[in-house]
Amino acid sequence: MEKNNSKRGLKAFLKSRKARYGAVATGIVLGTVAIVIVLNIVVSLLVDRFPNLKLDLTANNAYALNEDTVEYMSHLGKDVDVYILTKEDDFVKNGEYFVQAKNLLEKMESDSGGKLKVQYIDTTSNPSFTQKYTDVDWTSKQNVALAVCGDQYKALTLDECFEYDQQYAEYGYYQFTATKIEQAMVTAVLNVTTEEKIVVDILTGNQEADYSAIKSLLVDNAYQVNEISLLTSDIEADAKLLVLYAPAVDLDDDAVKKISDWLDNGGKYGRSLIYVPSSQNTNTPNLNAFLEDWKLTLSDGYVFETSQDHLLNGVSEFAFITDYTDHYTENLKNPDIPVVTLQSRAITVNDENTAHSILDTTDKAGIMPYEPPEDWDYNDAVKGEKLSVAAESVKSGNGAESRVVVFGSDKMFGKDFLSINSFNNSAFLINIFNTIGDKGDDSVTIESKSLKNTELGITDASTGAVMMIVFVIALPLTILVIGLVMWIRRRNK
Repeated sequence: MEKNNSKRGLKAFLKSRKARYGAVATGIVLGTVAIVIVLNIVVSLLVDRFPNLKLDLTANNAYALNEDTVEYMSHLGKDVDVYILTKEDDFVKNGEYFVQAKNLLEKMESDSGGKLKVQYIDTTSNPSFTQKYTDVDWTSKQNVALAVCGDQYKALTLDECFEYDQQYAEYGYYQFTATKIEQAMVTAVLNVTTEEKIVVDILTGNQEADYSAIKSLLVDNAYQVNEISLLTSDIEADAKLLVLYAPAVDLDDDAVKKISDWLDNGGKYGRSLIYVPSSQNTNTPNLNAFLEDWKLTLSDGYVFETSQDHLLNGVSEFAFITDYTDHYTENLKNPDIPVVTLQSRAITVNDENTAHSILDTTDKAGIMPYEPPEDWDYNDAVKGEKLSVAAESVKSGNGAESRVVVFGSDKMFGKDFLSINSFNNSAFLINIFNTIGDKGDDSVTIESKSLKNTELGITDASTGAVMMIVFVIALPLTILVIGLVMWIRRRNK
């Protein structure tokens, strides 16, 4: 009897309004869950197929490519193979910055339209792979990637691809702080796709200051850089550009003549010298006479700036922002970013028909002598005229030009100044090299990407307003309206 009553009760419940609505609600929940699962699978497949569908909401765009990278990759004209020299799983196991690097590489691959192909290869289990690339030091454990285009290839090291705490690295422990793989990969691709590299000779043998930052900048931008001592050899005939960087001693007469003859090129011209004198008080009469022949004169003292809007905060009057003139700004990607200098000498243009300034101070600048007298007053040194801290002189003939470009300070091209993206020192310098070397402007300068600040990147009022309207107002209101409609319909039945 109880069994029959139970069956009748179950049938009655199944036919009741409560059961019907319960079944509908359960069906809605299950259907919603199923839709979410399917949608998640579809989105995951789409993101794997099209990496650019991934949204980067971090404040510093840690997972987004620089616009210059997107532009460069979208116009890549040659096929490039990029080999990450480890298994994919082992690569990302190294930490969050390697996961970040993997995402950036995937986006570069996607933006290239199939021209760039990223592959992971374990050189330990595939030792034959390394045999084709004999110029790579395969004994080093620092190799991270290899970019290959035809017969040209370039290996990328850990130092080039990532930033890490050097103090811990000395003990074999790497604490990574940022990824530089985007810039490293762009410069590698630029190098392997450039077949005829412009030759730059850097002069040595005169106790030069450290020019490694300039050399790295040139190599990264697909120049062939050679180091030449005029004491033992001549400037290479195929060199188009020559760099003399902060010599601590004067050049002898023979060396100066070699430079002059090379610039003249038998009356054909078409060559250029970049001369950066030492910021120290060095005695260089031969070099001074060479510059006089090119209608330029270096000051005997440091330039100081008194215009407050041009001073670098917390440094001194000898570290300041310079002003561009009308030269070498046409192809500069962001002329709103300034070039800065430190302990610079002034450059006087003696003949405006053949020479001109490139970078100026304001009219509130002056020159402090290396050894100022006791009664020296900086107010008297301000003459109300702009001073040049970079200038060039041009000699021409037979439809060609040779140039001597002089910068007043070697400190403005040290590693620190060239690596700061809020300064235009590296971009301006490479733009000059590209222009006088008749090289296309392929340079791409990108800052390293850290994950230290990865909160949502809502940095402007309009974006914040949209996010608030969607998630704070629209979405809750929609859910409320749907709930009210369902409640009213159920109540009226």
